Amino acid sequence: MLSWEYPPRIVGGMARVVHDLSQRLYKDGHEVTVITYRDGDTPYFENDKGVKVYRVDNYMIHPNNFIDWIMQLNFNMVAKASELINQEGKFDVIHAHDWLVTYATKSLKDSYKIPVVTTIHATENGRNSGIHDEVQRYINDSEWLLTYESTEVIVNSNFMKGDLQRIFGLPFEKINVIPNGINLNNFTGIDKDYDFRRQFAMDNEKIILYVGRLVYEKGIQHLISAMPKILSHYHDSKLVICGKGGMMDELKAEARNLGIENKVYFAGYCDSKKVQKMYKCADIAVFPSTYEPFGIVALEAMLAGIPTVVSDIGGLNEIVEHGYTGMKSYAGNANSIADSVLTLLFDSKLCDTVSKNAVKKVKELYNWNKIAQDTHYVYEQAICQTEAQRQKEKIAQEKARKTNKARNTQAEITNLLSFKKRNAYA
Repeated sequence: MLSWEYPPRIVGGMARVVHDLSQRLYKDGHEVTVITYRDGDTPYFENDKGVKVYRVDNYMIHPNNFIDWIMQLNFNMVAKASELINQEGKFDVIHAHDWLVTYATKSLKDSYKIPVVTTIHATENGRNSGIHDEVQRYINDSEWLLTYESTEVIVNSNFMKGDLQRIFGLPFEKINVIPNGINLNNFTGIDKDYDFRRQFAMDNEKIILYVGRLVYEKGIQHLISAMPKILSHYHDSKLVICGKGGMMDELKAEARNLGIENKVYFAGYCDSKKVQKMYKCADIAVFPSTYEPFGIVALEAMLAGIPTVVSDIGGLNEIVEHGYTGMKSYAGNANSIADSVLTLLFDSKLCDTVSKNAVKKVKELYNWNKIAQDTHYVYEQAICQTEAQRQKEKIAQEKARKTNKARNTQAEITNLLSFKKRNAYA
């Protein structure tokens, strides 16, 4: 596994996916090695319950920009992987995660002839609703290169499969849809903690919870815009926002401008244990993304038994069935978000029904046992294709060798006959 994030370094949802998939594959009997970035004082090597985790530094020189930083990281990933291959032998498969490891992946593939399986978790085109500058174009082109060099590609939703076909022109049969999963024991033994809850809301207030990065594509700005309508119909409600990001100051200013700053609580970054407790204390979870390839936070909320509202886009649209496992709203539409939230606030029976159905669906479709098996099948496909290609090249080389030998033999015969003919004239 090549990934720029792995716990305890968590930038987005990728870290948890790589971690949980690696753990499950190891339990299924596979040898799993992860090469990732060393953040802070984390160890260079860690045996994470059987998964071998190697962390590499960036170069000591200061990079000019983020792109240079990533390239330097890729150099060190190649060096570490090459060291491991020389010591322990070749890996059967390289599993690359997103464009951030493109150049390490390509270098290792070309040098050691190892099949590559790539998971594209999101695209630069999708995150920015198009490509608008040269940095975005570089990332977009790196994504294309990675998918082109890959033997097989994995995406986490049918929405993403369509996106990759549209943006990169990938063949339909090369793209495998395997959803992300969730640890079904995440909320085992975690109950509603009223003392913890009172840090964020009064007992009479319903907590509307958002968990995620504070960036434009997550749509948190639309949820804040929906709060005046929600509060006008259901005053005893409170929006609690768990997460950090570049929009923090802008969002706080918006809450003040709307006159609802006392009804919006910015909890900041919350670690996994705090998030688990938050889910158990919340009454409704809302994920109003304007772009979302999958949406693992929705699975977390559903597994926790919270009625969940999501946008009708991307992976979220595939996870939730409106009125059955949760509620949907039109993406980017504050009025629609408010309507879905109010429907749940005023209908406790509907809340119970969608919550029970959601828990059942998550356990059936999004467990890591099934996902790891499906991923292993893709690995086998990649290995077989690479082996078939090797055999094809071997046969072609042997055929070329025989053809050249035949040509050389014919040339020798021709030269000999010509020599005899010249001698006869003489």
